[in-house]
Amino acid sequence: MKTTRSLHLLAGLLALPAFAAPTYPLPTPAMQAVIDKDTARHFGDAPADAGPLATDLSPALTPAAIDKALRKVADWQLVRAQPYFSRIWTEAVMYTGFMAASEATGDPKYRDAMLAMARHYDFQERDRLPNADDLAIAQTYLDLYFQEKNPGMLRLTKAEMDDLLPLATLKPNDPRIPWWWCDALFMAPPVWARMYRATGERKYLDYMHANWKRTYDLLYDREEHLYARDAGYGDKREPNGKKVFWSRGEGWVMGGLTRVLDHVPADDPQRPFYVQQLREMSARIASLQGPDGLWHAGLLDPDSYPLPEVSGSALFVYGMAYGVNHGLLDGAKYRPVIERAWAGILKNVYADGRVGNIQQTGAEPAWYRPTSSFDYGVGGFMLAAAELKLMVKRMAQGGAK
Repeated sequence: MKTTRSLHLLAGLLALPAFAAPTYPLPTPAMQAVIDKDTARHFGDAPADAGPLATDLSPALTPAAIDKALRKVADWQLVRAQPYFSRIWTEAVMYTGFMAASEATGDPKYRDAMLAMARHYDFQERDRLPNADDLAIAQTYLDLYFQEKNPGMLRLTKAEMDDLLPLATLKPNDPRIPWWWCDALFMAPPVWARMYRATGERKYLDYMHANWKRTYDLLYDREEHLYARDAGYGDKREPNGKKVFWSRGEGWVMGGLTRVLDHVPADDPQRPFYVQQLREMSARIASLQGPDGLWHAGLLDPDSYPLPEVSGSALFVYGMAYGVNHGLLDGAKYRPVIERAWAGILKNVYADGRVGNIQQTGAEPAWYRPTSSFDYGVGGFMLAAAELKLMVKRMAQGGAK
């Protein structure tokens, strides 16, 4: 594995035109095929030239500065993505960002677009017995329900979840556990926690607790305090010989923890488990922060992935800012980490609102162009900005620990 990855790195560098002299390897043909597929499916794109970077954004931690960046990105993404809205997971993540953007900015247009989308699909998932990815859209359905209080918004999702409750595996005749890959911890558990809040029925919370623990037992590295992407990565190594820990995969877990903790009762005996996970992972992630404030696709081998990776970085900001806002993380320790990361993220925003350096879909670290922008990563940006704005407001009020 080490030799193969090293050869790919060399091939990627040799593929670069001599006159361009960039400091990053181009995607391999296999990686480019994924980029092309993602582009064809309207998740985003990665043009050779995306124009100039933004010069009108400030990294200052003020509500006005954060709001300006959030609106710039959200407006661009909404216009770009709305004609292609669907129920696939990439867009489901983006929808969570639009809901956060609407609440943070007070602008109803993002939320109204989500309500129109949900009504178009009759608040229904895209597949029977939905896996975690297919269930992810229900986070937005439920958040809209909390605002509208219309029981009809819950009917189809609740029926699907009730059918999943007795299953011990992903689906009948599929031996894998329901959340066998770490990304699933962002996609599904927040739906189960929200359904508990919406109905008061403990069975949804119990299902979430039991299945998160199964994923934890399978994938959590107790020495590194990071999650393997799935069980197949136990023996894989980066070119430098270290274990493969993918920044966006860890970001999915950090984001999932954040979105679960909002709905797990303070007196729930399992709540300390999630708090401890957030603390352990935050400490490890903070220790890996790069000089530019960001993280790379391969967390333990940044030299092999020289570009920053913004989707994972944004989800780290989201999780850490949430921890500070709720007194779960030490603000004196984590605010500087968050501030450096936010400043680094803003350097990847283009003049038109594009957020670059977002890795294409996949299961492990890969290469991409600086212009690479995909909807799920923009969703992460919006979640981070909204939580960061809340942190700044609470600091001004003396409420952030």
